[in-house]
Amino acid sequence: MRRFLAIFEPFVLALLGTVLLASVLPVRGQAAAVADVATTAGIVLLFFLHGAKLSREAILEGARNWRLHLAVLGTTFVLFPLLGLGLTSLPLVQGPLAAGLLFLTLLPSTVQSSIAFTALARGNVAAAVCSASFSNVLGIFLTPALVALLMARSGAHSGVALDSIETIALQLMLPFALGHFLRPWIGAFVSRRKTLLTLVDRGSILLVVYTAFSAAVVEGLWSRVTGSELTLLAVLCCVLLAAALGLTTVLARIMRLPREDAIVLLFCGSKKSLASGVPMAGVLFAPAQVGAVLLPLMLFHQIQLIACAFIARRASETPAPAV
Repeated sequence: MRRFLAIFEPFVLALLGTVLLASVLPVRGQAAAVADVATTAGIVLLFFLHGAKLSREAILEGARNWRLHLAVLGTTFVLFPLLGLGLTSLPLVQGPLAAGLLFLTLLPSTVQSSIAFTALARGNVAAAVCSASFSNVLGIFLTPALVALLMARSGAHSGVALDSIETIALQLMLPFALGHFLRPWIGAFVSRRKTLLTLVDRGSILLVVYTAFSAAVVEGLWSRVTGSELTLLAVLCCVLLAAALGLTTVLARIMRLPREDAIVLLFCGSKKSLASGVPMAGVLFAPAQVGAVLLPLMLFHQIQLIACAFIARRASETPAPAV
């Protein structure tokens, strides 16, 4: 029971609490306009700090294990989108919920949890750091491009316009590039204040979630989403994760990766980033749509934490040479 409860870390509980708060006390009117400005500022700061944290040395060092990194990137940005297109082509979910289901498959991998689970499972932590970092950096560019390319052609109408790429460039890419450019001067400062940066990181996400769900609640989200739809979304998220875990395991065996690298592919290749997805959704989608679009991602986030925590613990207790 303790291990099960440990999965629900304070941030996960805060996330659920934020959704509950937005459902009961949504921000509206003039306060909503102020919240939107604060949300934009939080997104800009979030990606600025991400740019300042990533070192060029880590990129160059990690590039050596190119077979593993290409496998992770291929799983994240090719295999997952194909699975998403397959699921959303079925007449099971429609509208913003279908857009959200497809959107989550276009996101980069997680960083912190992928590395943590890789370490717990006794995998190649250095390679996990590089793979997750590559995925997140490329995701800043690839996710908006995939959204513009795939969502207009799929049955998941998203309301995403091509000029959203300009907004992405100003709110995500430019702050990231500026932070990375200033790294020689602020890198040490950023590294010394990990607790503060974690608060900024998670605080920005909670702010985006609150404003997004507030707008959705004001527009009548919970009157449009039924309990059966939520159950169906959870089932589809489980199917999506199971397919990703199974395919990454098979791919690792086909590539004959050593156990440590196979663990990296399993965790980095099967996970999707809530930290990247929330601010991107806030930029790419209309405010009233963001709440519904984020529902599949938030469900998938909880499911992947529970499943991967169980797998990592089993792997840490098993000396078998394969994942």
